[in-house]
Amino acid sequence: MMKLQTWMTALTLVAGATVGAESIAEAASPEARGLEIAQATDRANAGFGTESSSMEMKLINAHGETVNRKLSISTIEGESDGDKSVAAFSWPADVNGTKLLTWSHKKGDDDQWLYLPAIKRIKRISARNKSGAFMGSEFAYEDLGSQEVEKYTYKFVRDDTIDGRKVWVSERRPTDERSGYARQVVYTDQEYMNPLKIEYFDRKDELLKTAVFSGYAKHGKWWRVGQIDMFNAQTKKRSILTWSKRQLGVELDEDDFESDALSD
Repeated sequence: MMKLQTWMTALTLVAGATVGAESIAEAASPEARGLEIAQATDRANAGFGTESSSMEMKLINAHGETVNRKLSISTIEGESDGDKSVAAFSWPADVNGTKLLTWSHKKGDDDQWLYLPAIKRIKRISARNKSGAFMGSEFAYEDLGSQEVEKYTYKFVRDDTIDGRKVWVSERRPTDERSGYARQVVYTDQEYMNPLKIEYFDRKDELLKTAVFSGYAKHGKWWRVGQIDMFNAQTKKRSILTWSKRQLGVELDEDDFESDALSD
């Protein structure tokens, strides 16, 4: 439904929003309308090419104790397949140099590799482990790839508002039986064409966590989120991603998006 933009560019878009809204309004069934929302979001998100950003990750446990981390994200948009991204931690010292490379795919399992500098090892993330927590956060490995339209089935639920903003509420279900989620409920802002909220339900169909998206700003013709607050309803833990710098259309070396380059 939307590209978590290889790293939360799950979030971007405005180009084509009017066309998308018109086609969505004409969709004949809840399933068709849900799919139209996903496709319109994907179209609006296309064309950014490359992106580089700086971020902070705050981990908050159930007692309110916090751990802060700094990282950067680089993304190359895929043309015939999903996007490629590299997340690299720079602070504090115990995570400095840790990198995650993600190759998203429209069909089949994403490819992911994690470089651990302490043991100088590149570890491939198994598809069986994609529901695992990334770096101790409330973000799972499967949350970090671009959320390709083809990987879900959809159903429109209702029109609604969040803090006065008009949203479409849709349900999407992963087609991969190994996903950690039974379903997700997505609240898509009708102007930003990006989520304001996503509710994640576990394999028992119980609410697992909720992501709140805020601080949207426009970069060229694309909307980008400023912060994602992920709260785990079952553990009471929270992880907050905050963007501090972002550039689109930057020059990136495709060789840096190979697994062998992670240890450089």
